[in-house]
Amino acid sequence: MGIGTRITEKLGIEHPIVQGGMQHVGLSALASAVSNAGGLGILTALTQPDPRALREEIARCRAMTDKPFGVNITVFPTINAPDYKGYAQVVIDSGVKIVETAGTPAVREIWDMLKPHGVTILHKCTSVRHALSAERGGCDIVSIDGFECAGHPGEDDIPGLILIPAAADKLQIPLLASGGFGDGRGLAAALALGAEGINMGTRFLATREAPIHDKVKARILENDERGTNLIFRKFRNTARVGKSDVSDEVVAISARPDSTFEDIRHLVSGARGKDVLDSGDLSRGLFWAGMVQGLIHDVPTCEQLVSRIVAEAETIISQRLAGMRARSKPNQTIDLI
Repeated sequence: MGIGTRITEKLGIEHPIVQGGMQHVGLSALASAVSNAGGLGILTALTQPDPRALREEIARCRAMTDKPFGVNITVFPTINAPDYKGYAQVVIDSGVKIVETAGTPAVREIWDMLKPHGVTILHKCTSVRHALSAERGGCDIVSIDGFECAGHPGEDDIPGLILIPAAADKLQIPLLASGGFGDGRGLAAALALGAEGINMGTRFLATREAPIHDKVKARILENDERGTNLIFRKFRNTARVGKSDVSDEVVAISARPDSTFEDIRHLVSGARGKDVLDSGDLSRGLFWAGMVQGLIHDVPTCEQLVSRIVAEAETIISQRLAGMRARSKPNQTIDLI
């Protein structure tokens, strides 16, 4: 039957499943596979060295799928900023109609460029207050990231079980649930909590089309729900990464009272993280992964994964939950006299 929501209608996709933008991973091979499976694939703009390279990656993706796909543009607080507006202009010129954004409030300058061209803005937030601000600012869909997520979960430590319904209670625009999702149980739960779809990152890492080394995929399967570390807490830029000897070392160094960012800089660079994904040598740097590792036990194709998630969610909604209601009995009056 399929699961239709405002998310599927607004994005023009078959299933309410979005692949989150991931640095060094959001390439055409993965994005096109997710879109061909009926979800929404996302290219990551900043994975490309410059706007021209993004234009070429969009063309490659379009050659691999005739389904909708999007581009992620994340605005980081940095001194030497990338050419964000150049990337946005490539999106406009290439006719891409969906953009996932995240980062600092400066991202609204990108919205101002994109919106006049009919681009749907999907913005990632880690709190209800930021989600409401994004709604007021004109974004079309909010993706709310619970504490379970890989990447940056914010500083409030609110898990999805609370954050999703809290956001759904206050937002008028459609809501995507992100953080901890990897199977049909999660999709059904997200819908029950008030979201209209799910955003998955870590789960899509463990697919055949994900452009990362098989040893990294194997570590994701090996790690359980405890298989992450929180880093950068003392710098109020908390990030969740996969548990490894390197991330353990980052945590240990950071725990020293007198430690500074300079003490861990050599371990956490993006270049070293890319090296891990490419080489599979986990001693070379960090890899991003969420708590959902505890629910990942295989490496399917994107088609197999998306189909399985939707089928499982449909079964839960139409059979398991409906069956529980059918087993309920009318209240009976007990005579105590």
